[in-house]
Amino acid sequence: MEALESLPPLAPTLPFKFVGGQPALDLLNTVDWTSAGPLLDRLSDYERVLTWGTEAGLFSATSAGRLRKLAGADPAAAQRALERCRELRRVLHRCVVALVSGRGVPAALERLNPYLHLALAHLVLEPAGPKTTEVRAGWSGFEESLDGPMWPVVWDAVQLLLSPESERLRVCGGENCGWVYVDRSRNGLRRWCEMETCGTTAKNRRRGRRPRQPRA
Repeated sequence: MEALESLPPLAPTLPFKFVGGQPALDLLNTVDWTSAGPLLDRLSDYERVLTWGTEAGLFSATSAGRLRKLAGADPAAAQRALERCRELRRVLHRCVVALVSGRGVPAALERLNPYLHLALAHLVLEPAGPKTTEVRAGWSGFEESLDGPMWPVVWDAVQLLLSPESERLRVCGGENCGWVYVDRSRNGLRRWCEMETCGTTAKNRRRGRRPRQPRA
């Protein structure tokens, strides 16, 4: 595991956005990856991790409620789980940047492997529903571990990295953004995480107008 870096400025009131095309990428987009380091961290506390996970569709509100009670019973453990989640976010971001740039891939993947091992230790197969023969991934002990929200994130990221869509990973071209996404555009020429934020800012800058304020 890599050493924790200094805590970026928190932004607990900023909404989560889901523009990455995959839940794992949307986790990376809960902070702005600027040239000065991470800024505007939306994961301000463990409660925000649970909010993000339910909004991303990774787990149910019922599971989030049980984890919330677990966190309330041991705030120190919840804080440590939050820090591990932020560390996973950094590791995954380095993986995507390495794959996009073609530099440092082995080292980036090596940092991710420990998280994969932990997630796979809890991975189980289960029926997708009571009246279907479809099978889905489940997580043994999910509601008993504050680290549970990280397991489906890692699994989602690994499936993406092993798929042909890994070649469509992109880092936003906006200045001091660093958000990532899967480019599923028809021509494969998507440049921005969001056209109305980074794309518009870049156009305004080219036209000599005052740049927009940071993403709200």
